[in-house]
Amino acid sequence: MNILITGASGFIGSFIVEEALRRGFDTWAAMRGSSSKQFLTDDRIHFIQLNLSSQEDLERQLAGHTFDYVVHAAGVTKCLDTADFFRINTEGTKNLVSALLKLQMPLKRFVYISSLSIFGAIREKQPYREIRETDTPQPNTAYGKSKLEAERWLDELQSTIEGENFPYVVLRPTGVYGPRERDYFLMAKSIKQHSDFAVGYRQQDITFVYVQDVVQAVFLACEKGRTGRKYFLSDGEVYQSSTFSNLIRKELGNPWWIRITAPIWVLRVVTFFGDKIGHMTGKISALNNDKYHILKQRNWRCDIQPAIEELGYKPEYTLERGVPLTIKWYKDNGWL
Repeated sequence: MNILITGASGFIGSFIVEEALRRGFDTWAAMRGSSSKQFLTDDRIHFIQLNLSSQEDLERQLAGHTFDYVVHAAGVTKCLDTADFFRINTEGTKNLVSALLKLQMPLKRFVYISSLSIFGAIREKQPYREIRETDTPQPNTAYGKSKLEAERWLDELQSTIEGENFPYVVLRPTGVYGPRERDYFLMAKSIKQHSDFAVGYRQQDITFVYVQDVVQAVFLACEKGRTGRKYFLSDGEVYQSSTFSNLIRKELGNPWWIRITAPIWVLRVVTFFGDKIGHMTGKISALNNDKYHILKQRNWRCDIQPAIEELGYKPEYTLERGVPLTIKWYKDNGWL
């Protein structure tokens, strides 16, 4: 069986590649020429450069190849220019799928990695309730909007003759953490340096999913996913905003710290200037406009029951198991 994984050099993508090799797939890792192969060192990996910005280039680059499965994990979560979210996340998906259709690729399954962020701040009235697939998405970030546009395009594709039988499945993970992840790493780095920062005084229900559980869901979707279905992914638990940082601090040996909880307006000021500085320096700040809406959001509950019932998804890593593994990796690899 041949599998193509886009975004293979990224956090989630690199773990998908490892699992594909473990399962005996003939594994093709799609990436930009400038991307690092730091986590892609296995000699069995076939590398292919894909230009997701051009359908014509993709048709040429994919010509002569046959894939049974495609996992589309490529995308961006932070951009200096809002338009880049749509150019990469939305148009890149359209170009890839259009090229696969044009080449009449005999796919068994196309798995698209989307995000819980497509729903935005809904069900925010306490007591919080799980976000369900029947809810109407109201994305409040450019990232979420770009992912939603790609999902809707896939849905609309099914109404055309060309895309009538395109076997796509969508996965919508909540916050993904684990070894190699860089955003949550910043929290661990801050705690090691004796500070922890939270925003908002109203209760915040947070959900997480360990990277290996996302990988589990990817291959279950390849095996059992029904065309057009969309599945939320979390570890099945709900946490408070302090739970993650408390566990990180414990694994770091309980260093002394100052925990600051600031009002939302302070976050708005910080992210405003973070965006401005980012545009001035050309370096994307972790505290940007999109991040403001993400940190401000109070309800991240989601309903994973369809994934459990239809895919056989069984999350194996709660924070109590996943955080120690993550921090150990950061230490062993010199990040902390």
